[in-house]
Amino acid sequence: MTSLYPADVVTPPPRLRVGVIGSGRVGAVLGAALRRTGHPVVACSARTDLSRVRAEALLPGVPIVTPAEVAHDCDLLLLTVPDDRLAEVVGDIAGQVHAGQIVMHVSGHHGLAALSPLSGSLPIAAHPVMTFTGTSLDLDRLEDCPFGVTAPDALRPIAEALVVEMGGEPVWVDEGARTTYHAALAHGANHLVTLVAQTLDLLAAAGVQDPARLARPLLTAALDNALREGDTALTGPVARGDVATVRAHLADLADADSGTLEAYLVMARITLDRALASGMLTAAAAEPIVQLLAVTDSGSGARP
Repeated sequence: MTSLYPADVVTPPPRLRVGVIGSGRVGAVLGAALRRTGHPVVACSARTDLSRVRAEALLPGVPIVTPAEVAHDCDLLLLTVPDDRLAEVVGDIAGQVHAGQIVMHVSGHHGLAALSPLSGSLPIAAHPVMTFTGTSLDLDRLEDCPFGVTAPDALRPIAEALVVEMGGEPVWVDEGARTTYHAALAHGANHLVTLVAQTLDLLAAAGVQDPARLARPLLTAALDNALREGDTALTGPVARGDVATVRAHLADLADADSGTLEAYLVMARITLDRALASGMLTAAAAEPIVQLLAVTDSGSGARP
């Protein structure tokens, strides 16, 4: 079998012995994805009982050992621990990692610098842009899943081959841009969940029996339009300059729970700014809403 790896970096065997540190929702799945393409998973670690269950289900027969033992004897070491634990884990295993060993972490926030204590290793950052359940369902969902990848130029073929073998699609991210990259994804995905949850709460308060059924077509279309068209997909009373409607919304939301009024105010201001910048709304049409939002801010105590 012809190696996919450049000879001037290192030439591992065609199939790599894989070790997984962190058998949570992500680690056990990625280990299983590599295993089904022929890479033997030789060891994994698990901190909690639930992680052990995942490892036993997705990586049956793989020894569950300490992180140091995982790191000691593998060709490809996957670090699939939470972002805030990565530095600690790297420090703990530094004495076990050997020269020429491929070390790949899956943090979105961190880049290659997080692996710098592992002298002589071949560092790769490969963040799967997907929400994991930690079950076998995720294996099919990895198909064409984007991975935000950072690697030294010489290691790009290795990083690309590994991501493709897991079913994913590599998207290259510069080392200095990883925090911005990750903030963008967290802002979009995490805050979208909050926004949708507030929407469902309001619909339930309005007496709608199945809020999700009512909201799904509108929210799905809005997301699709935004992804395809950007700011030109803006619609609704703020983007149209319908000040009377916005005033009624603000008055009604004054008694809403969970910061809904504050979120509406913040998003209305940002929406207004983007509608103005894109030319969808004139300054004259926007001014009454600008004044309304300012007055509501001061009267409600919402943060600017």
